[in-house]
Amino acid sequence: MNVEGIEYKNNRLKSFRTGMIDFVAGSLGGVALVYVGQPLDTVKVKMQTFPQLYKGMIDCFMKTLKTDGIMRGLYAGTIPAVVANVAENSVLFAAYGCCQKAVANVTGVQNVENLNSFGNACAGFFAAFFSSLTLCPTELIKCRLQAMREIEIHGGSSASLIGPWQLTRKIIREGGPASLFQGLSSTIAREMPGYFFFFGGYEATRELLANPGQSRDDIGWQKTMVAGAVGGSILWLVIFPADVVKSRIQVQNLKQPALLIAKEIIRTEGISALYNGLKPTLIRTVPATATLFVTYEYSKKLMQNFLS
Repeated sequence: MNVEGIEYKNNRLKSFRTGMIDFVAGSLGGVALVYVGQPLDTVKVKMQTFPQLYKGMIDCFMKTLKTDGIMRGLYAGTIPAVVANVAENSVLFAAYGCCQKAVANVTGVQNVENLNSFGNACAGFFAAFFSSLTLCPTELIKCRLQAMREIEIHGGSSASLIGPWQLTRKIIREGGPASLFQGLSSTIAREMPGYFFFFGGYEATRELLANPGQSRDDIGWQKTMVAGAVGGSILWLVIFPADVVKSRIQVQNLKQPALLIAKEIIRTEGISALYNGLKPTLIRTVPATATLFVTYEYSKKLMQNFLS
């Protein structure tokens, strides 16, 4: 084999290894995010889909805790949430790495490390399309499990809580495999602009927190957590109305286009209804997203050092 062939093979192996490291690190970050933020995510979904049943975040939290307890209440939907976040974040971060390389090639930047915040934001925007395809089915199951009691009460029957696998079979039996992708268009509409600001905000904050002459990869775990919290907060502020629409489509089994549902919510409940559940979301986001990025960055470094 000639020199060019050996170099090509080595580059392919290096790209594969980098992709796998991003995939595994993203998976670990997704698991950490769920266990830190699941209780307040449950409160968010309940307030988004059945706001008339609760006076506010504390009322929703306490009623859920009193009625269903910690595991069946606040941590309802944890298994599909873990699956959803592992699927989303593993694909997201693996796709993010690939999209960073593509953006670097298009813009003439020699190394991914030299991409500016806008370039990283664009990479996040395109990466989110691929993660949306893996997220939508598991997010559907998670949201319905989280609001299971409210769905039963709203339907006029007693609550009969079931698990994720029974619910998945029930959805497929009633509507076929395609019904697992209900809300896909609103998921994509939420994810792509959201992750533009998510990665853009994260990378810009890392640059701001770096000392003169210091790489943003070497700012330490505390500053990495701050950058992750900033990125997550910006994401939710931007996408929250789309997230409310997506949650209602998936939980209430709505069939109308997302834009018509958004208009109907504004007409009947007011524009503030598109921000129901924002408070617990932002409170959850700070520790959860900070944990996500610290887990991702440091597990990635550990694997790179181990394999080098």
